[in-house]
Amino acid sequence: MIRILAVDDSPSMRDMVQIALETAGFHVTHAIDGIEALEAARKQSFDLVLSDINMPRMDGIALIRALRAEPEYRHTPILMLTTEASPAKKREGKEAGATGWIVKPFEPGQLVATMQKVLR
Repeated sequence: MIRILAVDDSPSMRDMVQIALETAGFHVTHAIDGIEALEAARKQSFDLVLSDINMPRMDGIALIRALRAEPEYRHTPILMLTTEASPAKKREGKEAGATGWIVKPFEPGQLVATMQKVLR
């Protein structure tokens, strides 16, 4: 089973992501911010990380950098699911190590298709 770490400070967004991904057969673990996500990633292995950018305590860009510093997550796909759509923010994410970028609001089918493509 493919394990996804979904990181977002919005409970409703976490619920929407969980429904979309579990319906597609993924196993989803949630974190409410980058610090909680990093703790989870150090305790177990995930096949893909899906993260918001704007979160308290540790934002998504800092999370990407922290995960990429972990040997186990150097090559793990990290997708950003965010309202941020500016070229500068996307560039910052890519430079930090983001694999891809999905802008909210998202279509569940598009999210699943993007993740399946990245996981191949």
